[in-house]
Amino acid sequence: MNYISNFVSLHPYFKVHPGKLDACKAGLPAFVEKTKTERKNLFYDFTVSGDDVLCREGYIEADGLLAHLANVDALLKEALKIADLTREVHGPRRN
Repeated sequence: MNYISNFVSLHPYFKVHPGKLDACKAGLPAFVEKTKTERKNLFYDFTVSGDDVLCREGYIEADGLLAHLANVDALLKEALKIADLTREVHGPRRN
């Protein structure tokens, strides 16, 4: 089986609270640095558009995504104090 058949992507959308955009943007490099240590991460990047911060990330298998969530848990908890989160997860269905 190849990486493509097990590919999982996560697309979190952060709606930053009024007046908190600079604080949110200042925290993004910490997410990127922590994610660099994850062996099943394929790509990870942020885009800022107005008060929306979008992340596009891909992993080899769902356990790669779960490991990422555990790795950034403390950072995510801090980010959620200044932004609301909506997310999409895409990947293969297991039988």
